[in-house]
Amino acid sequence: MITVEVIKNEEQYIRAMKRVQDIFLAEPNTPEAEELEVLVTLIGKYEREYYPIELPDPIDAIKERMRDLSLKDKDLVPIIGNKTSVSQILNRKRALTIEMIRALSSKLGLSVELLIQPYELDGKQTLKSV
Repeated sequence: MITVEVIKNEEQYIRAMKRVQDIFLAEPNTPEAEELEVLVTLIGKYEREYYPIELPDPIDAIKERMRDLSLKDKDLVPIIGNKTSVSQILNRKRALTIEMIRALSSKLGLSVELLIQPYELDGKQTLKSV
């Protein structure tokens, strides 16, 4: 029987992390493997609550994805609309539109949730995409 407790504080979190290290290579279908699965789930829940990871800036994410895919600015023209719009978006002179967000999500594999995050636009923080 597995005796695992809900992780409610940092001390329990550290103990759980140490235990995961001890049983990380547990053989499948053993009590240790089941304990590992439960601990990983509990640790994940605790981390989401106490150590949330913020989404990156949408424009930075687009530029990073472009680097990953070896894309140039001109490669975004079919996605965003025209060369001027691409330049304005990447240089933070113009906000992403809903249509652009949908197209970028589809073509670049970036989540809509990431693309709708507030970001700096021409020196000012956007509240939302237009």
